Amino acid sequence: MKSGSDASVRRAVEDAHRREWAAVLAATVRVTRDLDLAEECVQDAYAAALVEWARGGVPDRPGAWLTTAARHNALDALRRARTLRSKLHLLIEPEPDSEPESAPKPAPAPDDRLRLVFLCCHPALAPAAQIALTLRLVCGVPTPDIARAFLVSEPTMAARVTRAKKKLVAARVPFRMPTPAELPDRLDSVLTTIHLLFTTGHTAPAGPTVTKDDLAGRALDLARMLHGLLPDEREVRGLLALLLANHARRATRTTDNGRPSLLAEQDRTAWDQEAIAEAHELVLGALRGGDPGRYALQAAIAALHASAPTYAETDWEQILVLYDALLAIWSSPVVALSRAVAVAMVEGPATALAEVEALEQDERLAGYRYLPAVKADLLRRLERPADAAVAYERALALADNDAERAFLTDRLAQCGAAVRAAACNPPQS
Repeated sequence: MKSGSDASVRRAVEDAHRREWAAVLAATVRVTRDLDLAEECVQDAYAAALVEWARGGVPDRPGAWLTTAARHNALDALRRARTLRSKLHLLIEPEPDSEPESAPKPAPAPDDRLRLVFLCCHPALAPAAQIALTLRLVCGVPTPDIARAFLVSEPTMAARVTRAKKKLVAARVPFRMPTPAELPDRLDSVLTTIHLLFTTGHTAPAGPTVTKDDLAGRALDLARMLHGLLPDEREVRGLLALLLANHARRATRTTDNGRPSLLAEQDRTAWDQEAIAEAHELVLGALRGGDPGRYALQAAIAALHASAPTYAETDWEQILVLYDALLAIWSSPVVALSRAVAVAMVEGPATALAEVEALEQDERLAGYRYLPAVKADLLRRLERPADAAVAYERALALADNDAERAFLTDRLAQCGAAVRAAACNPPQS
């Protein structure tokens, strides 16, 4: 045990929530076979940690302490329901060399977390509900962040998660990996969930920092586990490659003062070259053997960005070709917006601006903060600072991430200065 102040205890509990939530929940689900009850028991364990760790110190293995506490909570709840005596042998899987319940237990094996992902991605749920439930239960992503990722209100997302949990409980879905015959119905949702988790960490929807590297790292771990389970699945290779290529740049994505660092400004010598090389090999495997899927194509785009010696030497023509192929199989407006950025590099900002203005009519992007941000940048490059300022103000109104807001505020100020300079120096007739 390590004693500490109340502030240090709170930090330790918060760190354990980020790192251990999924593992503790997975261990507790083994006991309860009930997601609602398991989540309640784990929440109670974290609440107890705030009190017990302040009194006795932070344990050397916080995850083991929390797992034991949550399991005890679950067993107590089952006793109160008068079901423990008859069902304990069915609910708890025997463990070799098991210790007494009073002794701390190690965190469950990593595949327990993956098993929990597949549980949440059951075909009894709608795809959006599968993803939302996994992000909330397995990954501990706050409901407001999930709502922003889905471009819906927080109450709507909270209701969606609650309904999904109740449906799984009612269906008595077993806590196990799906059989080979069941995999196709769940794999796409699992891939989407891991990708969305990574995106939430790679560029945080809210908070003081651009990134949440713990979430991104957790997604990368899940992608590696999935690849170990299904090494021959091309889209699994593609997802792992996509995450590796993007995560390789994590050290350079912010400036010294915490502002977002544009791709053109990043120090490529600081990128993780080993991860980029691994991503490249995975991309080659994902593209072989037939028409590529959406993760393979996204991975190929990310690999081209990561392997370019300089920003100026990026193969934008090939990236545009890959975006065209991606849109042909996945007509996402977010992909179309990303494609517009490539169009600006190949055909110029004016052509890209026309495509962005067309996307403004798509209701699915109504609350998407990057749509006005991209438009503002194109207008800035077209030397239309007054129009760019309007778009930056719109982007600023939609942004909840403090670092992104600071960046947008700087750009807005630059546009204001350009407008004032133009007023002081009108063109000569």
